[in-house]
Amino acid sequence: MTSIASVTLEVADPAAADRFYSAAFGLGDRLRLRASEEPTSGFRGFTLSLVVSQPADVDALHDAAVQAGATTLKPAAKSLWGYGGVVQAPDGTIWQLASSSKKNTGPATRQVDEFVLLLGVEDVKASKQFYVEHGLAVGKSFGGKYVEFAAEGPVKLALYKRSGLAKVAGVSPDGTGSHRLAIGSDAGPFTDPDGFAWTTASESASV
Repeated sequence: MTSIASVTLEVADPAAADRFYSAAFGLGDRLRLRASEEPTSGFRGFTLSLVVSQPADVDALHDAAVQAGATTLKPAAKSLWGYGGVVQAPDGTIWQLASSSKKNTGPATRQVDEFVLLLGVEDVKASKQFYVEHGLAVGKSFGGKYVEFAAEGPVKLALYKRSGLAKVAGVSPDGTGSHRLAIGSDAGPFTDPDGFAWTTASESASV
């Protein structure tokens, strides 16, 4: 089964981004950085999601991110599905912080249970088929709205309608230019129908 080893964010200042992510999330080799000045504006078509065990952990990650320089797009709050919020890193990447639990069961930690890459695509069914043909196995599928792939590696992948993902993130769906994202996997290299680039895991450079 195809697995994703890491995601690489293309940023203007890798050293500054490394300081931010080390202070905010501490994701290790799952998150990599490399320098890029590729033009990009507005919504870049994806979000990264950190799934944790309880609301207190969401708050701990949110507070650490804001203290390190992130901007709050959606304050952490209870919802039908659990508890979560959204922040935007100084480099522009949007992060969802979420827990399916609405109650705390212990002291707050910053332990991340799942690291999820959500790609906003124009045609969920077509993208699903594309990824199945490239070796990914479907875990959950809800018609043309959402697809979650079975994951054995450090990074989980899901597809969402682009407009719906922007709404969840609290931003306008409008955006042009580079995604500023590379996906490191044993399935690469290739580029998907929405322009997301996949590389072999060894090609992903880190600071």
